Amino acid sequence: MVHDDLAHAAEQPLRVSAGGGSNQVRVRAYNERLVLSLVRQHPGCSKADITRMTGLSAQTVSVIMRALESEQLLLRGEPIRGRVGQPSVPMSINPDAVFSFGVKIGRRSADLVLMDFLGQIREQRHQTYPFPHPHHLLPFICEGIAELEASMGEAERSHIAGVGIAAPFELWNWAEEVGAPEGAMDIWRSVDLQAEVQARTTYPVYLRNDATSACGAELVFGAGQRYPDFVYFYIGSFIGGGIVVNSALFVGRTGTAGAIGPLPVRDKHGETRQLLDIASIFVLENLLRERGIDPQPLWYQAESWIDFGEPLELWIQDTAAALAQAVIAAASIIDFAAAIIEGGFPDWVRRRLVAATIAAVNRLDLQGVVMPDIVEGEVGAQARAIGGASLPIFDRYLIDQTVLFKDTKHAEGH
Repeated sequence: MVHDDLAHAAEQPLRVSAGGGSNQVRVRAYNERLVLSLVRQHPGCSKADITRMTGLSAQTVSVIMRALESEQLLLRGEPIRGRVGQPSVPMSINPDAVFSFGVKIGRRSADLVLMDFLGQIREQRHQTYPFPHPHHLLPFICEGIAELEASMGEAERSHIAGVGIAAPFELWNWAEEVGAPEGAMDIWRSVDLQAEVQARTTYPVYLRNDATSACGAELVFGAGQRYPDFVYFYIGSFIGGGIVVNSALFVGRTGTAGAIGPLPVRDKHGETRQLLDIASIFVLENLLRERGIDPQPLWYQAESWIDFGEPLELWIQDTAAALAQAVIAAASIIDFAAAIIEGGFPDWVRRRLVAATIAAVNRLDLQGVVMPDIVEGEVGAQARAIGGASLPIFDRYLIDQTVLFKDTKHAEGH
């Protein structure tokens, strides 16, 4: 069903200029990406809908959509009759047209996913470890890709766009927090993970920050489709995040905008601390260990958490109180439409955390602050891996909506 905001989109056509050195081939390629992106955003839209939204001629749109359909990137639905004129033919993205591999490197675990053109995970692999090290991560990634390839048919393998890796900045700086032996993670200072994986696969390999990747996934596949401006919180081993302004990911001058972890907040004792020291899963890990509870299940699979009772509730309340301060601080600077909260935990934990954050916000002084909606993320615990897998797909097929999908490797310091 076509979204209600088609009419709004039609009022703001996305026209393409052939100036500035652009040639006909480049304009054609841009328009093809534009059509694919709009069909993704508005599944079931017709040729007439695309014509209204883009400002392109009906003939141009017809040629492009026929080409995309012949390449099996678009699927034609049953014509909708009963209107004046020709029947409307709804179009949708073919989920089997393109596949990609996404890798999430965490401080306690790694994930490898096979994702289709609609952002759905088809297959996945998971590995836990005391701390991340290239000696076990490279085999996990490369052997895992080979295993997933073997599970695919020949035609499906021919549609693989590439590999996207979502990894934290400067892993060596987190050795103490994850309990790694002294010097064990210094190897990351000299390892180019993107180059190492590229040397072991025939597919193009992309590398981006993990929280940035998760924010990009939420923008494209999740709640971000409804909010043009939002601040994003992803709670993993350590909290990270992102900022979206005018439906584009904003990473700033050095690529670290929206990192949010260092944001100063007050804890329940009134002491000022960094947000990551309160609202991170490693804090819950320490709470469990202090109470003689094995924290290892936190890192098996996000969906399989058990209710740890009192320490989990304590962590949720402390995290919510810190998040409430962070949301207010963010809203005081930019008039965000939403604050989106996601993390490496089950849906039921996310629901409790969002409810607790809303309650914590309502206990604070909101004078002069226009509060955003505080909502749950919709992509899920695998947002980082999905964001990684999105990189090759958006680089090759869809409109470059955000700087996430541009070559920011140098700016990010990787």
